Amino acid sequence: MTALDPDAATSEPAKPAPATASVRAGVLAATTVSLGTLSIAIFELSMADWPSGFVLLVLMPLAALLFFSCCLWSASQLLRIRKDGAKFALPFAICALTLAALVYAPLQQIYLEYDFRARRADRESIVARVENGELFPNVSHNKNLIALGADAPRVSAGNDIVIDDREEGAYVLFPTSRGLKHSFTGFLRVPAGGDPKKFFEFADKPPSRLDPYDRDWWFVAN
Repeated sequence: MTALDPDAATSEPAKPAPATASVRAGVLAATTVSLGTLSIAIFELSMADWPSGFVLLVLMPLAALLFFSCCLWSASQLLRIRKDGAKFALPFAICALTLAALVYAPLQQIYLEYDFRARRADRESIVARVENGELFPNVSHNKNLIALGADAPRVSAGNDIVIDDREEGAYVLFPTSRGLKHSFTGFLRVPAGGDPKKFFEFADKPPSRLDPYDRDWWFVAN
């Protein structure tokens, strides 16, 4: 017979090691909310075809509220650092970096630069057609509006352009966004020697934004 170990008879079974707290779900949530917020901030102008009331009064406030809530929740996770480790600072770090990007990074400017370069050739082709008389106002309620239609290259919000014929030539506005109370932003092509401030939309009030982009091209806002 095999001798029994007296210590083995009295020893208790080993207890399983306590489960390590995971921060993976928190990091995923903070990353998802942050990427969504940054995407809306960058591509806000590309939503010009959406109803402006929905974008300004629903989508933007909801995105801001969601990101603010995520920041508060991630800050609460800092209280777990002493017990569960420094990894619980990661969600807060993600939110903090996102907030810094929203405040300091020229996100919309990056999008505008891309939009201008990517669509410049199509826009200049349309300007040439306006100057040659191939395109002219075709909307009954607006004598300055040209609806390019779904078959034309996508060059503006709603694929509409606004023209202003003057002695020096045609001013052509490619709207990038339309807001409440007839507010707008867009790329304005002025004729050689023209002044963007002479565009008829600025007759009553000077532009609130007037940024040169290239020869005869300006980014404007009323």
